[in-house]
Amino acid sequence: MIIAVPRERGPREKRVALIPETAGKLIKAGHVVWVEEGAGTSAGFADQQYRDAGAQVVPGSDPDWMKEADIGVTVQTIDASTEASPFAYLRPGAIVIGMLGPLSADIQGFESLRERRLTAFSMDAIPRISRAQSMDVLSSMSTVAGYRAALIGAERLPRFFPLLMTAAGTITPARVLILGAGVAGLQAIATTHRLGAVVQAFDTRPVVREQVESLGASFLTLEVQSQQTQDGYAQALAEDAHQLEVDLLSKPVAEADVVITTALIPGRPAPVLVTEDMVMSMRYGAVIVDLAAEAGGNCELSRPGETVVTANGVTIEAPLNIASQLAPHASQLYSRNVYNFLTHLFSMGLGVPDKGLDFEDEIVARTMIAHDGQITHDALAKRMTGVRSGE
Repeated sequence: MIIAVPRERGPREKRVALIPETAGKLIKAGHVVWVEEGAGTSAGFADQQYRDAGAQVVPGSDPDWMKEADIGVTVQTIDASTEASPFAYLRPGAIVIGMLGPLSADIQGFESLRERRLTAFSMDAIPRISRAQSMDVLSSMSTVAGYRAALIGAERLPRFFPLLMTAAGTITPARVLILGAGVAGLQAIATTHRLGAVVQAFDTRPVVREQVESLGASFLTLEVQSQQTQDGYAQALAEDAHQLEVDLLSKPVAEADVVITTALIPGRPAPVLVTEDMVMSMRYGAVIVDLAAEAGGNCELSRPGETVVTANGVTIEAPLNIASQLAPHASQLYSRNVYNFLTHLFSMGLGVPDKGLDFEDEIVARTMIAHDGQITHDALAKRMTGVRSGE
């Protein structure tokens, strides 16, 4: 099959969907890989590296280059409604694979997929089951985000992270508080601990306590708990329980030098865990790194994509697309996830005459969002119906 890799056109996006390593594996498996000129440059992969792997590098100035492709792989650019998008040239029945965000606010891109009768798979909907672990892009990108957040916190904090014993006296270690112990939170814990900070973490799911403590952090025990969803996320708290959570977090936040927030609820705005009053109680020079900025932020004063310095000297970082800040390794991880997903589809007989996809397969069923002119993702279909009816 012909697999096309267009250059990402989204804001702040430096990643590429396939790196030369995985492109070469697909070519060795008998497939053809086309890569748009410059697609990997921002991630550190030159066109010549793709050529050396056996891929064909095509000029982006030719708008028709995608027409013969069977599969288009992307990081997150999908809008096929304009001639500026390579996906506008895919033939009906072709496949699109990427982090398409079926629970995101954008509707136009999904309408274009439906209207052009493209089959679309969203990698951020991979079920968290054992046989899909190698395809789990959310875990991969959260690993990058958690690591990068720790470094941002260390860079912005105007003091040492580790304990230092010098001839001039002892420097006490920084105190770091991690809110949320999912993949990003756990990576932030591991990284800040390695940097020498005293790390404390909180999560409403008591089942993660062992993981937190195994990474060298202490688990903050509060009188607030929630259950996990089938995909391992914390369930949303009732309003009174959430208010209790915020009240109980006030003292640990005030005592922290760095607070890294990672709390997200799929398909909903991020819960506010750090209020304005809590920020104002923090000491001068303290830092908040809000990893939930894409969903509005866990800090009340966060401005997505911006740096805020408050009147009392607290720096609030709310980065967007933080994984793209480490584009080479983020692309490497993402590309391997995509390769494993493609391998799964090919194992079913995708591209083989008289064979095809098993629509009952859990991985296929959970990730497919559009097929044959229909939106197959239930939550997305309901949102789109509501938008069309003006609800």
